Amino acid sequence: MIDGPYFVLTVVGLLGAGLVAGVFCGFSTFVMQGLAALPAAQGVAAMKAINVTALRRPFMSVFLGSTLVCAVIAVVTFVLWPDEGAVELLVGSALYLFGCFGVTVLANVPRNDALVKVEAGTGEAAAYWPTYVREWTAWNHVRTVAAAGAVVAYLLALV
Repeated sequence: MIDGPYFVLTVVGLLGAGLVAGVFCGFSTFVMQGLAALPAAQGVAAMKAINVTALRRPFMSVFLGSTLVCAVIAVVTFVLWPDEGAVELLVGSALYLFGCFGVTVLANVPRNDALVKVEAGTGEAAAYWPTYVREWTAWNHVRTVAAAGAVVAYLLALV
């Protein structure tokens, strides 16, 4: 069984990935559906405000902190290659780093950047909003499953 500082590191990674999975799950299951039900001008304005708020310290500390912890777990696992849990630790780290952080950077953030460029209440915003909601939410599902998968993998490494 994993013990000592490596145990603590894995538990911190598990908790961070779990918190992020919960946030993303909330967005996938009801926040985006609620925003999509609004008129485009209101939905665009609300999502822009959410995106600004998401960049503040509380969420970014958890999101980026978890990214750092997952990267450290992967490096430590490669260096030490523990007798038990190595595969699960590497799978958990890969799921979070690529499926959660990577998808955020490569799929969700570019869509957020495109949304910033449209003015709520314009025809352009009304035309882009349904596409944004559909694509952003689909990629968010991927992030949700990846973060939850990381939780499961880290948990399996600990048992």
